[in-house]
Amino acid sequence: MSSGHESRHHFDLTELARTAMAERGLEPDFPPEAMKQVANTPRAASPELVVDESIRDLRGLAWASIDNDDSRDLDQLTVAEQLDGEAVRVCVAIADVDALVKRDSPVDWHARTNTTSVYTAGGIFPMLPERFSTDLTSLGEHEVRLSVVVAYVVDENGSTRDHEVYRAWVHNKAKLAYNGVAAWLAGEGEMPDAMAAAPEVAEQMRIQERVSARLKERRHERGALDLETIEARAVVEQGQVVDLRREEKNRAKEIIEDFMIAANEVTARFLEDRGLATIRRVVRTPERWDRIVEIAARHGESLPHEPNGPALEAFLVRQRRADPLHFPDLSLAIVKMMGRGEYVVQQAGEDAAGHFGLAVRDYTHSTAPNRRFPDVITQRTLKAALRDRPSPYSLDELNELAAHCTEQEDAANKVERQVRKSAAALLLSNRVGDTFDSLVTGASEKGTWVRVLHPPVEGKLVEGARGLELGDRVRVRLVGTDVRRGFIDFVRD
Repeated sequence: MSSGHESRHHFDLTELARTAMAERGLEPDFPPEAMKQVANTPRAASPELVVDESIRDLRGLAWASIDNDDSRDLDQLTVAEQLDGEAVRVCVAIADVDALVKRDSPVDWHARTNTTSVYTAGGIFPMLPERFSTDLTSLGEHEVRLSVVVAYVVDENGSTRDHEVYRAWVHNKAKLAYNGVAAWLAGEGEMPDAMAAAPEVAEQMRIQERVSARLKERRHERGALDLETIEARAVVEQGQVVDLRREEKNRAKEIIEDFMIAANEVTARFLEDRGLATIRRVVRTPERWDRIVEIAARHGESLPHEPNGPALEAFLVRQRRADPLHFPDLSLAIVKMMGRGEYVVQQAGEDAAGHFGLAVRDYTHSTAPNRRFPDVITQRTLKAALRDRPSPYSLDELNELAAHCTEQEDAANKVERQVRKSAAALLLSNRVGDTFDSLVTGASEKGTWVRVLHPPVEGKLVEGARGLELGDRVRVRLVGTDVRRGFIDFVRD
């Protein structure tokens, strides 16, 4: 147990993040060859530089991006067109990273090594150099950019048809943020300035909200799981952690989530139809389903003996309504029983493992090539298919890359989790002796854990755990923190 004397002024979360990355086989810095490549790339792809009649000119459409307030690595734009009746055509434009980041170039090799951007309270460690990811390969506001468009028609019942994939020039008319759009959609905030300045974008958002709700409803009818775990984001000002802010779901985030899931399904089917092997994103049918059945029984409910997505989703919906305070902890328990996501190779014609959590059979990652290397692989495969060329990757290469991407994603998650815990410990380091309301989130032979309601942090109950059970409310007192290890220790007050 620490005495809690670490000063938030003297602990370097950036150095902690860099050390954690290096220990897990991730490279926090770009090699000199990659930075030389960046210096030798003066501009983005443009219609003047890239002359190709197969690339459509869609710059006139009311494209907009929605992302976090501070995001600059914009991977996708969306636009929707109302058709006859209730049908709507949705177009998702994805940044053409491959146009500048050629295979086996120094930047590509670094991206292939890390396979993902790493987001920590100590700083962001992007997969691509910022000159690319936040500028030349980002679909920035008021910029003309080359993209790969995934288009599909959504029917009244939320099913998709008339799938298309093609390359196109696009122009981001409005850079929007999740919170601002969500508040406006709910009638709780003013129209965002970027939306007000761009004709047709407001109408676009209304159409997109309606059609995304159809996609979401259809997915949940098939058994997609609506889980809610607590993700606390450190608020850092002048190098100091000043707060932890819970990341909340909202309608704007759901719009993008719904459109990207559908785009990833379309992409997987498009490549399957052309006989190309793909790296799929898989969450397998839970091997520990019996434990999920036990969890439901503890809540007075019964689930089938065999894995059943719709039954599990119905249970989760009822629990969210009955006990919203404890629902994040229930969600986390279900997530742990389901197991991790992974990347696997699927050849055309093979049975798909599918994504149990999303209730989809065909699913790949394609919509975030600035941030994830599997999406770059998928993009290169898509562009080869559009040119009627063979896959740029052999089957052996794909298998090797799928395993590597899974391993590095796990490593990145561990780094992010470690720094997140250290940030929480750092925030509380000057509050030793304070008391907090909390919930018991874990009780076993290994120890008892509690979640403080505000700030949203979890710590170990090192004294006074006798008689406590999962879900109990308890008043606790902070007795120590260990910033380096991310430990927060409480006793029962």
